[in-house]
Amino acid sequence: MAYHISVKFDVPADHREEFIAAALEDGRNSNRDEPGTLTFNLIEDEEVANRFYLIESYTDEDAFQAHCDGPHFKKFFEILGTWDQQGPEWLVRGTQL
Repeated sequence: MAYHISVKFDVPADHREEFIAAALEDGRNSNRDEPGTLTFNLIEDEEVANRFYLIESYTDEDAFQAHCDGPHFKKFFEILGTWDQQGPEWLVRGTQL
């Protein structure tokens, strides 16, 4: 069993590349440094411009919380906090059966 989350971001067009870079860095660093991180994927919506989804899985809910308390998550949201964005909107949050 694993703990999964999925969130949606609608990103201002002028911050598109900055968002992509920050999300990919968060994912790479989380996969490297956080043993409980199983997958960390950034998906671009094919129909809505500048809409992105983060789809992540963790060994359990505690591992997800450790990610939220960690430096990579905090840096990602510090970058996003410098401009007004829509999100995250929770889409999925739960344990795989």
